[in-house]
Amino acid sequence: MFDLLAFLVLGLTAIVSSILVLESKEIFHSALYLALMFVCVAGLFILLNAEFLAAIQILIYAGAVIVLILFAIMLTKRGEAK
Repeated sequence: MFDLLAFLVLGLTAIVSSILVLESKEIFHSALYLALMFVCVAGLFILLNAEFLAAIQILIYAGAVIVLILFAIMLTKRGEAK
C-alpha cells in the first residue's frame, strides 16, 4: 500500500513540476521546478530498487546540471525588452 501511495505522489509531483517547467514565466523558477522533477524521478528509481540510478540522478542532474543552469542564469545580464 505504501509503495502505491509513494508512486502516485512522486508520479503526480513529477508530472505537475514538468508542466510548470514549461509554463513558468521566470527562468529561475523553471530551473527550480526542473530540480524538483529530477528529485521525483530519483524517488521513482528508489521505488524500483535502482538505488545507483537514483544516486546518479541526484548527483548529476539535480546537482550539477541545475547548478550550472542557475549560475548561467545569475551571471548573464538581462536585456530590457522593447
